[in-house]
Amino acid sequence: MVRVEKIKTKKGKRVLVDRAPKTVENDKKTLFCRGTKTNEIINHAMMDLYDMKKPLTTKMDKHNPYHLFEDETPIVRAGAKFDTSMFVLGCNSKKKPNCLTFGRTFDGQLLDMAELRIIAYQSASNFETAKMTLGSKPCIVLEGAAFESDPDMKRIGNLMVDWFRGPKVDTVRLEGLETVIVFTAIDEKTIALRVYRPLLKKSATATPRVELAEMGPSLNLEVMRKKLADDTLFKLACKKPKALMKKRRKNMSEDVFGNQLARVHVGKQRTDDIQTRKVKALKKTPLVEAAPGEEVAMKE
Repeated sequence: MVRVEKIKTKKGKRVLVDRAPKTVENDKKTLFCRGTKTNEIINHAMMDLYDMKKPLTTKMDKHNPYHLFEDETPIVRAGAKFDTSMFVLGCNSKKKPNCLTFGRTFDGQLLDMAELRIIAYQSASNFETAKMTLGSKPCIVLEGAAFESDPDMKRIGNLMVDWFRGPKVDTVRLEGLETVIVFTAIDEKTIALRVYRPLLKKSATATPRVELAEMGPSLNLEVMRKKLADDTLFKLACKKPKALMKKRRKNMSEDVFGNQLARVHVGKQRTDDIQTRKVKALKKTPLVEAAPGEEVAMKE
């Protein structure tokens, strides 16, 4: 028997309402936790990722004996406790040095998880470019044939986009785009992560010339282990509620350029009953039968 205590405080009720399922979900938060052992590279890399994800973050400062590919229950339980659906675990060992495990959960269970080993690393402090503003929306670019041809790399690319995308916004103005995150699939096992800041320069036209200045961090990652959801669970996680689905309008279609095309059905028009302008030239003349050889005067 499990005893369930009723929430009595207003703060507790607000927490339950905030965590309850919604038609439009809250922005996804990320849990940062360290494994049994870490080193300087893991600590600095996680700190750079933490600065990029703020304020949608929660950090566990203590070391945790988590072995996610053997048992993912602890990280799922920690995510439910802190109300986070994304996580990253940094650990370092003799067999698997400098590893970052990125993952996400869905409906209280593990969805996708990938262990990436850091091959090369440069901290954001090594770049003199101005850093991103807190809570800004990044632009994410996936490049490389492996993200399209290999199914596992395609899912890992989807995980990276979901992990780094930040808050949901309707529109982004050109001056407000401060961060460009580029994932380059060098091959089916290696991913290069680069972070740039767009600089708007003067040009001869009304549109400014855009240049990219690297602002860090810079990471070369090697895919070690992965645990991906099956197609059924992934399809269920991507399903949209009916309230957000656009109702299909009858006789409406859209071309490749986004233009809406409509077909209108018009009934048969009764031209005899339509009120028209009265013109003498359009009036019908009466038909009068005349005898052979007799002239008849026609009157209107």
